[in-house]
Amino acid sequence: MEHLIALGYPLGLGLAVIGSGLGLGRAVGSAMEAMGRQPEAAAKIQTAMIIGCAFIEALSIYALISAFIWSIVKPTVGA
Repeated sequence: MEHLIALGYPLGLGLAVIGSGLGLGRAVGSAMEAMGRQPEAAAKIQTAMIIGCAFIEALSIYALISAFIWSIVKPTVGA
């Protein structure tokens, strides 16, 4: 059972980072497309994109911090 716990957390962390990367790519790509279509609204689009990217990056950082905490304090099975 312990090997499943030891394997599950890195897989979950990897999925979080992959999801974050895909989300950032889609957000930035869509913002660039929107700025190309409406150059006069580029400032508003860019501001919204940066705020959204900050939230997406925060989720990745939380996942990374929890991985560091997990490596220091590993819960035991059945405790």
